[in-house]
Amino acid sequence: MRWLYSLLWWLALPLVLARLWLRGRREPGYRRHWGERLGVYGAAVPDAGAPVLWVHAVSVGETRAAEPLVDALLAAYPHGRVVLTHMTPTGRETGRTLFAKHGTRLLQAYLPYDTGLMVASFIRHFTPSICILMETEVWPNLIAVCGQRGVPVLLANARLSERSLAKAQRLGTLIREAAQGITLVAAQTAADAARARTLGVPRVEVTGSIKFDVVVPPAALAVGASLRAAIGARPVLLCASTRDGEEAPILEAFRRARAALPAKTLLLIVPRHPQRFDDVEKLIGWQGLNVQRRSTLDTAAPLASHIDVVLGDSMGEMFAYYDVCDVAFVGGSLLPLGGQNLIEPAALGKPVLIGPHTFNFELVTEDAVAAGGALRVADAPALMAEAARLLHDQQARNAIGAHALAFANQHRGATARTLALLSSLLKR
Repeated sequence: MRWLYSLLWWLALPLVLARLWLRGRREPGYRRHWGERLGVYGAAVPDAGAPVLWVHAVSVGETRAAEPLVDALLAAYPHGRVVLTHMTPTGRETGRTLFAKHGTRLLQAYLPYDTGLMVASFIRHFTPSICILMETEVWPNLIAVCGQRGVPVLLANARLSERSLAKAQRLGTLIREAAQGITLVAAQTAADAARARTLGVPRVEVTGSIKFDVVVPPAALAVGASLRAAIGARPVLLCASTRDGEEAPILEAFRRARAALPAKTLLLIVPRHPQRFDDVEKLIGWQGLNVQRRSTLDTAAPLASHIDVVLGDSMGEMFAYYDVCDVAFVGGSLLPLGGQNLIEPAALGKPVLIGPHTFNFELVTEDAVAAGGALRVADAPALMAEAARLLHDQQARNAIGAHALAFANQHRGATARTLALLSSLLKR
């Protein structure tokens, strides 16, 4: 099956590159560093005689999730270096912003496409001591080549929903062989661990979610403070990480709920994918709402009073947006898209609203709801009704926010548990 999989990769490569070029029309980053995607990395990396720790974080979410682990790795191995790989330009840019503080101790590159030759070229170039895949990334050839070259593979912060398990099982021996080649899975929950064992992973441990260990950057709080100063005392409802198909009903519900919401309530909407910023701005205009883009907002001056919606069209400022808001809705959950993680607003003590579709983060969402730190809403009108209730009731907001913060603090420690497992792999 893996030979057939590899053949399909080579046959599809012209189409893959053509798609990359087309995506580059809207996101120029897709037209850069093509050599890296094909396993070509230029001059060899100087051998400093210290471990090279390879961390793969496919895009923005995984890169942000990897932050506590990357920081801990570089602290635990003071002479080591991290090679951080991505698949998307937004993930790479997020990594550049988050880890600039580490200087030359952290290198970034694109992960090569999953053919044996390209992966082998990557490993020869960087000579990693370990491969750490974040969350859900399982690449059959990558895992096989790592096994051939004695590079242990750790799937860290692993999550595997029932839906993802069903898809994996349909791929048969290809995924089973890849799963059996993973040295260790560090799962977020016992349910994730049980599903990983079903695929045949030889060793699975439950470590919890690394995302609970994230430290809010002081710089993000400073940006949040400047945004809040520009917004003033207006109530702020944040709709974060929204996906295609969610913004239209949210904006319509917001327009219809204006009378029920506190006067001058500001909607702050942050699409998950930057290529959609312009489209969402048009949707806002079609609802007859006045919009201000974050990229053109002068925080040294008050936000114009006629602005109804601020469009968060910046990268790397999600913590600042959460800091600004009074109530936070976490997107990807109004439609059957699986939802996004609610840990960041919880870590800032914000009352969280979440839609009905959270299968990608089911247990953490259910636990947050049970802890009183999050509330489910059925649809966009219900979202606005619940937001109106909370924005009118500061005592209720404070209580839910306090429960959210306690929930986040209670689940810290996954990074240390993962690091202990990783140390045993490196020693071996």
